[in-house]
Amino acid sequence: MAQPTVPSAPPDPTSRAALTEDVVGRITHLASALRHHQSEEIAALGLTPATARALHELDPDRPLPARDLAEALGCDRSNVTALVDKLERAGLVERRTDPTDRRQKTLRVTGPGRRVRSRVRQVMSDSRLLAGLTDQELAVLRELVWKVSDGGCPDRCDDD
Repeated sequence: MAQPTVPSAPPDPTSRAALTEDVVGRITHLASALRHHQSEEIAALGLTPATARALHELDPDRPLPARDLAEALGCDRSNVTALVDKLERAGLVERRTDPTDRRQKTLRVTGPGRRVRSRVRQVMSDSRLLAGLTDQELAVLRELVWKVSDGGCPDRCDDD
């Protein structure tokens, strides 16, 4: 004869709220620590976080119009102009006339820009803060972060 199932008690909302608050606080602390480490290393390259992000968005093998960079960065074109000016003065990017539309300028990553961009990509993907995790723990963390981020598409899937 089958045993009757006993319904489990609903989770205590106070405990869930406290747990959620703790998780959000820890994620916020982790994000802040990541930004701090990245900012230090980016500054050592002579860049600001904004110029590093702009350089990171540029494809060295495909010149890009400034308006497309502004879109990728989610900012106004006037802000991109200042970022590109800084990158150009540093010799990392150059403006070129688009051969298909001479009215438009494209942004091209220079040789030195490629090397710095490569280092920026390393800095932005490196985290000593995760070094203590096993491969299995890191895989679980990746899945959990994906689930609660845009990769998991919470509350946005219908907007696309």
